[in-house]
Amino acid sequence: MSEPRIQPSASTGARAPSGDEDVVDLVAKLTRQGAHLAQEQVSLMQAEVRQATADAKAAAGAMMGAAVVGIAGLGVLLMGISYLVGVAIENIALGTVIVGAATLIIAGIMYAGARKKMSATTLTPTRTIETAEDTPAVLTGHMHSNGAHHAR
Repeated sequence: MSEPRIQPSASTGARAPSGDEDVVDLVAKLTRQGAHLAQEQVSLMQAEVRQATADAKAAAGAMMGAAVVGIAGLGVLLMGISYLVGVAIENIALGTVIVGAATLIIAGIMYAGARKKMSATTLTPTRTIETAEDTPAVLTGHMHSNGAHHAR
């Protein structure tokens, strides 16, 4: 059985507990929301890191593919086409050098494309960092001093 609440009276000078309870309730709610927000930030950061990791794996796969194609191309072209070019110019050694150089140029172009993909990949969770930077301002009711919002 709960205790009856004492109502304030003018003669006793007692205060109503509802004002203090309201503040306590608000602080408790703010604490819960802050903890929830922190958990959401962690979840977002984890998702961004997973996505960046997947992008890095794809770029690494592209680089390995370029290496395999470059090596295979070098071998096949040096054996087949170099002989044909050598016969055509009546110098098999020079034909082999020409075909080998062309194969290496193609492999270099493929590697440059894969390297560009790798450099475009970042493991930094930028959206999470931007949101975390805004969080204190949002909680206090103030946005950036210039009123700008992050583009998302």
